[in-house]
Amino acid sequence: MCMYVYIGLSFSEIRLKIQRRTGERDNKSTTTEPSKHKMAFNPQQGTKLLNVITRVALPLGILATGLEYSMYDVKGGSRGVIFDRLSGVQKRVIGEGTHFLVPWLQKAVIYDVRTKPKSIATNTGTKDLQMVSLTLRVLHRPNIRELPKIYQNLGLDYDEKVLPSIGNEVLKSIVAQFDAAELITQREIVSQRIKSELSTRADEFGIRLEDVSITHMTFGPEFTKAVEQKQIAQQDAERAKFLVEKAEQERQASVIRAEGEAESAEYISKALAKVGDGLLLIRRLEASKDIAQTLANSPNITYLPGQQGGRGNDSGSPNSLLLNIGR
Repeated sequence: MCMYVYIGLSFSEIRLKIQRRTGERDNKSTTTEPSKHKMAFNPQQGTKLLNVITRVALPLGILATGLEYSMYDVKGGSRGVIFDRLSGVQKRVIGEGTHFLVPWLQKAVIYDVRTKPKSIATNTGTKDLQMVSLTLRVLHRPNIRELPKIYQNLGLDYDEKVLPSIGNEVLKSIVAQFDAAELITQREIVSQRIKSELSTRADEFGIRLEDVSITHMTFGPEFTKAVEQKQIAQQDAERAKFLVEKAEQERQASVIRAEGEAESAEYISKALAKVGDGLLLIRRLEASKDIAQTLANSPNITYLPGQQGGRGNDSGSPNSLLLNIGR
């Protein structure tokens, strides 16, 4: 309305200025020649033209301003709710596109209905009294049909008001039903139970949950130290078990070896009793052959025959001498 008053004042000032100028020209025209009176400006024509412009421009300005304030756009991925000063929040949800409303009497409230992420962090205790730090990532969006109710009860920042409170409550109630070790081994089951319980609570406020997942899980220093000690103890137990099994294998090998030697001695005894000491002579000859071969390959051993060596006795003499004449 201020703009309309300003436009009316500007046109009235222009009219006064034109009238003043036409009056000055009338005064000057009395002193000029008759030919110049024909070229003078006609004040009546200027006044008429100004009146026409005023009558056309003012309604057009009012109409353009009214159209501008009575139109609003709902972008893609959004929905609108109309607040009426007389009847309050309307139950109808406005879809995407351009729409009209009554200026000043109605106001459009736009909601983003696309899926948005929200992180919820909490510290709670497990069933075996171990402290654990959890971070939950929630993908949520508002229920389109419940937008008028959400605007009436929660406003535009509905997710900031609802999700942290119900998220902490559900996390603490579910985690308290599991031990610290079960949170690690049964993580998928824990996540599914949290999603089911949290979705039920969020539906009461007109919020839909698309996905719920545990992104971070950290235990207290006492539990971490206990897990490390347990792992060390398990490794020591495995090592001791290996040593016991190794000793048992060695014992069994020794028993088997001893049994084999006993059987071998028994067979040798039976053979000696059956055929005499011929086997011992054979073994003695084999040993002598090996010794002779070793002495023959050694350059530092010299054989000195005894006194009977020159008589042609091939059996040798007990007085033969081996000398080590190495360096």
